[in-house]
Amino acid sequence: MKNNNAKVAKNLFEELYPICRSITGNGVRDTLQILQEYAPWHVHEFCSGTQVFDWIIPDEWNIKDAYVKNEQGIRVIDFNASNIHVLNYSEPIRGNFSFDKLKDRLYTLPEFPEAIPYRTSYFNRNWGFCLSQNQYDKLNKNEQYEVCIDSTLEPGHLTLADMELKGSEGKRTYIISTYCCHPSLCNDNLSGPILTTLLYQALEKMDLRHNYRFVIAPETIGIITYIHANEEFFRDVDGGFVITTVAGPGEFGAKMSFSHNADVDRVIRLGFGERKMKYNEYSFAPDGSDERQYSSPSFRIPIATITKDKYYEYKEYHTSKDDLDFVSGDALSETLELYISAIEKLEVNNIYRVLEDRCEIQLGKRGLYPTVSGHVKQSANEANESSPKVIGDIIYSNAIDAISWFLFYADGKTDLVTISEKSGVPVIQLHKVAQKMLKENVVALVEDPNG
Repeated sequence: MKNNNAKVAKNLFEELYPICRSITGNGVRDTLQILQEYAPWHVHEFCSGTQVFDWIIPDEWNIKDAYVKNEQGIRVIDFNASNIHVLNYSEPIRGNFSFDKLKDRLYTLPEFPEAIPYRTSYFNRNWGFCLSQNQYDKLNKNEQYEVCIDSTLEPGHLTLADMELKGSEGKRTYIISTYCCHPSLCNDNLSGPILTTLLYQALEKMDLRHNYRFVIAPETIGIITYIHANEEFFRDVDGGFVITTVAGPGEFGAKMSFSHNADVDRVIRLGFGERKMKYNEYSFAPDGSDERQYSSPSFRIPIATITKDKYYEYKEYHTSKDDLDFVSGDALSETLELYISAIEKLEVNNIYRVLEDRCEIQLGKRGLYPTVSGHVKQSANEANESSPKVIGDIIYSNAIDAISWFLFYADGKTDLVTISEKSGVPVIQLHKVAQKMLKENVVALVEDPNG
């Protein structure tokens, strides 16, 4: 499954990479149409000029071509070579300009001279070109240049998509959100929609308790529009994840929610801990992606993010170097496993109450303790900690420890995630213990543990 996910991710990167996306326009529609082949994304459109809270949906932008030609008729800046060459949302322009007239509309990144920077002007009418500093330095400062941006900027629609998985209990609802508004940028943009689509495929095969709402929308204005259209729904969302920058070659990271210790934060930490994986933990800040919309004062939904090469942290961010060579299907598949692990923990996290809470229960008469004892935790017994133990249906490096920790905290107040944090026993293993104890009539499931 992991290798298949990596292969699908690689193919989707290659198919989606050439598309010029923005916060509106055909690039978004084309992207969503391709992703609909992999998951049942429902597409919604909202008219330009619509007031959404303090914002107004802008006119729709589409582009066919753009270039700057020198006096020899050679395209020295060419949209067909990279769609990042154009200031995103540039209004149409045709004309001839001296270098002095043109230079203020040229954007470079001198600190990274071989990279084309990604720049936008969504809400202010403007036009311009982005190019590498190396390209800029080669321009003849004494020439006239022919400039063309063949774009349209007129009333249309903002496009986004959602889909939903309903759980058997539906007591809790989580949002899984990503964005689709950048042009040919791979880690910071394409990796999010691809992983989100594959995550839906994985969760669809699980016997879910909770509800999950998936959203792909243009960053900021798209999510603001979506929340505006679903305001009452978001007042009952318990938490979620914003999926972004998940396929780079570098370090794993996790940006925690504003609460810092919400269930989404805790299951992420446990997932890394169980795998003994190093990662960078980032505290919440009201920047980055759409967590700041979901967590705004009226909603305060705790949103966390698992990353691989987090936005802001790698020099290729928002440049032409965030390309197909920077990302990999294998890296995305690794991050996908971490998201699946986090959600698996949310799914099994319950509170239990031991039915006989006056001292510990006798495990031996239930077949849950060795008939010959004395060797448990004996330092001279080399096999004690190294060989798996099987007690009933429970398999763990130390099954007695798993049972003991679970029963000690089965007090009707402490959930499995907390027990795992205190004991180091994986949440899924504690869940297996809990199911065995339910079967043996040792514990009871506390009703509405999250209420």
